[in-house]
Amino acid sequence: MGRRAALPDAGTALGETIFALASGAGAAGVAVIRVSGPGASRAMEALAGLVPEPRRAVLRTLRHPKSGEAIDRAVVLRFAAPASFTGEEVAEFHVHGGRAVIEAVAGALLACGPGLRPAEPGEFSRRAFFNGKLDLTEAEGIADLVAAETEAQRRQALAQSGGALARQAAGWSARLARSLALAEAAIDFSDDGVGEEAEREALTDAEGVAAEMEAALAGGAFAERVREGFRIAIIGAPNAGKSSLLNRLAGREAAIVSSRAGTTRDVIEVRMDLGGYAVTLADMAGLRDAEDEVEAEGVRRALAWAGEADVLLAVFDGTAREPDQATVGALAASRAPWLAVSSRADLAQVVTAVLGRAPLPVSSRTGDGIGALGEALLAEIARLGQGLSGATLTRARHVAAVGEARAAILRAMAGHVPELRAEELRVAMHVLGRLTGRVDVEELLDIVFGSFCIGK
Repeated sequence: MGRRAALPDAGTALGETIFALASGAGAAGVAVIRVSGPGASRAMEALAGLVPEPRRAVLRTLRHPKSGEAIDRAVVLRFAAPASFTGEEVAEFHVHGGRAVIEAVAGALLACGPGLRPAEPGEFSRRAFFNGKLDLTEAEGIADLVAAETEAQRRQALAQSGGALARQAAGWSARLARSLALAEAAIDFSDDGVGEEAEREALTDAEGVAAEMEAALAGGAFAERVREGFRIAIIGAPNAGKSSLLNRLAGREAAIVSSRAGTTRDVIEVRMDLGGYAVTLADMAGLRDAEDEVEAEGVRRALAWAGEADVLLAVFDGTAREPDQATVGALAASRAPWLAVSSRADLAQVVTAVLGRAPLPVSSRTGDGIGALGEALLAEIARLGQGLSGATLTRARHVAAVGEARAAILRAMAGHVPELRAEELRVAMHVLGRLTGRVDVEELLDIVFGSFCIGK
């Protein structure tokens, strides 16, 4: 998603009343228009003619506040501050989901007078953050939950929006605060015989936090891939059956299939759901000495994409009997996990072992072996996250913050000057505060909330 415009300054925007479509765009049976701010109840009274008790749904005819013209029959609902998503007074209009109805309600809200305006992207969640209803990691979890395409993404986003990472960070901060207190005590009472013991206890506590952070960082790459999608590169010699296999796995004709070698020149990417995980499958130019500069560029791009893939899927022509050596060399040089398949299994021939492994026989024409291949790919993805535990660091920002905090703790443990050791612990706590947004992080807010949809 591209960079959005900066959100309104918090000091002025929080005193205004905002509104936006909170449900999905496009025609639907019901659309929800949310209003938040000090003028929410006034806007509800202007359109619906009454302000119901909090959390009580009422069916009313909405009318334009100036002309009195009927707009729609709608369910109206009010949430009193601070018991609302934003922590402010909130009104909701549940109207019929046609575009004309939504635009008419928006026009009626604008007609209510100054101080009521359309919301910017992420502004509802930003207000919830400023009012202490959620922290930055929970806000990011809500954005990920809205964008979730697969079951794994949904589970991960739900945990984060529910405060999983926030609780982990709060626990680390609390233990570091205790370590800092002990480190300060070691300085203040160094001549009273308790300083050395306090210092040892402080370092032991800090070491435990650093170890947990290391475990969380180890799982960060996997969690980020769950969120963004795993990359699977289909490699092999020209005319080995890569494009046919991509089409069979994707369930559609995504790539051109031809008996002419070298048909695929550019990288063809297909996004799909594989057993609950988002994956991007990529078909690419066959690995061989190129015959012209265009094919050479295709091979270069293929190798570059494969070099960044999470899993390699090597396709060998089952009718060739012996594996293609260029593809075998690419597998041997790769540090990524890989699977090998022998294509055209319906012709009853199978490639011999590849680097000590027997390729899976598959037929893109009949579909034989495709189910087993899908299960094998899913197992490889699951293996990438095997043994990983700790907090779920789903974004590069999370990984950077935890890595920086851990580095500060390690410097504290390695230092010999008590005052500097205490300062490094303070740095670690400050960085964790930036992670959740509980310290000065104004420069982060546009980045975090600017990626939201309008109604969040």
